[in-house]
Amino acid sequence: MSDSVTYAPFLPWEVLAALAALAILLLALAAWRGLRGWFLRGLAALVLLAAIANPSYRLEQRNPLADVAFLVIDETASQTLPERTAQLEQARAKIAEAFSNRIDPPLEIITVTVRDTPEDAKLRGTLLLQALREAAADIAPDRIAGAVVISDGRIHDLAPMTDFPAPVHLLQTGRPTDWDRRITLENAPAFGIVGENVTLTLRIEDTGAVPDSDGLATVIASVDGGPPQTVRLPVGRSVPVDLPITHAGANLLTLETPAVDGEITDRNNRTILTVNGIRDRLRVLLVSGEPYAGERTWRNLLKADAAVDLVHFTILRAPDKQDGVPVTELSLIAFPTRELFMDKIQEFDLIIFDRYRLRGILPDIYLQNIVRYVEGGGAILVTTGPGFAGVESLARSSLGTILPALPTGRIYTEGFLPRVSALGRRHPVTAGLEALAYDPAQPDIPKWGRWFRQIDLAPRSGNVVMEGVNGQPLLMLDRVGEGRIALLASDQVWLWSRGVEGGGPQAELLRRLAHWLMKEPELEEEVLSATASGEQVTVTRRSLGDVPTSIQFTAPSGQTGSALLQQKSEGDWQAIFTASENGIYTITNGDQKTLVAVGPAASREYEQPVGASPDLLSLVGTTGGGVFPIAEGIPDVRRTRFDRIAAGNGWLGLPRRDAYTVQDIRLTPLAPGWLVLLLIAALSLWAWRFESR
Repeated sequence: MSDSVTYAPFLPWEVLAALAALAILLLALAAWRGLRGWFLRGLAALVLLAAIANPSYRLEQRNPLADVAFLVIDETASQTLPERTAQLEQARAKIAEAFSNRIDPPLEIITVTVRDTPEDAKLRGTLLLQALREAAADIAPDRIAGAVVISDGRIHDLAPMTDFPAPVHLLQTGRPTDWDRRITLENAPAFGIVGENVTLTLRIEDTGAVPDSDGLATVIASVDGGPPQTVRLPVGRSVPVDLPITHAGANLLTLETPAVDGEITDRNNRTILTVNGIRDRLRVLLVSGEPYAGERTWRNLLKADAAVDLVHFTILRAPDKQDGVPVTELSLIAFPTRELFMDKIQEFDLIIFDRYRLRGILPDIYLQNIVRYVEGGGAILVTTGPGFAGVESLARSSLGTILPALPTGRIYTEGFLPRVSALGRRHPVTAGLEALAYDPAQPDIPKWGRWFRQIDLAPRSGNVVMEGVNGQPLLMLDRVGEGRIALLASDQVWLWSRGVEGGGPQAELLRRLAHWLMKEPELEEEVLSATASGEQVTVTRRSLGDVPTSIQFTAPSGQTGSALLQQKSEGDWQAIFTASENGIYTITNGDQKTLVAVGPAASREYEQPVGASPDLLSLVGTTGGGVFPIAEGIPDVRRTRFDRIAAGNGWLGLPRRDAYTVQDIRLTPLAPGWLVLLLIAALSLWAWRFESR
């Protein structure tokens, strides 16, 4: 029960105040003029004004509501660092006991548990304020007595919280001596030129109770798990670091600083990134031994690629030609053999000999240099013509020592349908080529045009990926030392580009062939690659032969596992496994090895594991709460008045809100209307009698 006097005036309070002021003014005038009954008239005016205010006696029947306190428990990954889990459990037990036994009036406790968010979620990290905001949304603000947060203090909410209606207290896990070193990548390019360095901007920061040191930290950098490079960098400064891009495609760069004694965690001592290696320009030398209908096919293909710098020479006149034309009157450009094949040969990524014949233009010493160029990592493509089967064949030069096949001297001039060999269906240069043009009624027979000339070859090394007349080798690929070589036993691929008998996939075949020779990673025939999407890792294995039936992987912590390979197509297998950790996984299959980065190198929970976030400290300060390091003791819990301080030395307060619901209200007028009128009339009559003579 609760009683009080309430007012429900018949006139607005402003009007009532104006009438009271007028009455006071008239009474003052009457007193000044010496009227004897002015005080009786003042009493009558007072009774009238009180009657207009309409006072009532209010009696409420109330149902008190329990105050609500929130116990917010941070169970994210950063709470697993040394001693923090034990501190959290100790604080949880003591606060829960205080809530249930030691405080009066009692509280209704709502426990809010904050756990890790998935790494692929839109918002990652400790979203503690969001959890507290959602829990408090269901409770009336006048019932909330406060919140006790047990956490390391590091949160990752995007928006601060400024409208919590009661004190928020932080019981902070950790030790006063905690300190941490972390490595951050401030700037990194997404692409890099193969053979050149990329510049990264690193910063190494120490936070917390940092011990004395020389101000330098060791950084170990590696590319694709290769030989490490070690440098010493200053702590607390942004420093540029150069790393090489060794190959085209994805280059996985790893940078880490070794853990130091006393450091709270080393999980943020590593950073990883992928830089896509691209070639600046692909330089191709095309040497056409003689003009013919298919010469422009190669030129058009290579000139269509903006990334290719093409140098093309066509030999129109042999040096030994005797036609009586003076040299001074020739408009032809002399073939710069020494400049191309001695001085600048290493600048080319690919050399194409298209129907070239030995006519004394290239001395054997130059051809020997081409052999060394290929063995050192260069690439050469030989497309044959009738001359390849005769005495002017390149096979009769030093270049013949690295050719995958030699001519038998026979030339087929009948029509034949080029076919992808059984091995070619596995090789990335020709795999799926038949699917680009086929007859649905005869899916095993490519629907493309015939060729009408093929040089008979005797294979001696390499892989036959396409076949021609009677299953004879048509296209052969081989590796020589560090380089590559391709041999095409026909000069009539141009028939496809002209659409003869329906044409064929000439552009795709030649594009793949040229890029395989120039070592594009996507066209490697023996490769193990992996990609990560969230926690799921997809491993792709491509091979020309049989492969082990499973892949083995090693997690960043050293834990190992395996996954079965499932064949997707000829020469192509796939395995999928779920990664339990973030970081770099090492994956092997036979003699093949690859790396894949899963999530960030360090979870957001470990980016800054020391110290409380400004947003949380601001909330504690603005609501009148306190910060209590658990390592210094767990505070007592008290109930306080709402207008008093809520934190002190060794104690935290949860104010009494005294919230209630009203079940019944009774209003009783203080005086009936007839009594008020009678009282006013009596006072007025008395004043008149008192003033009369």
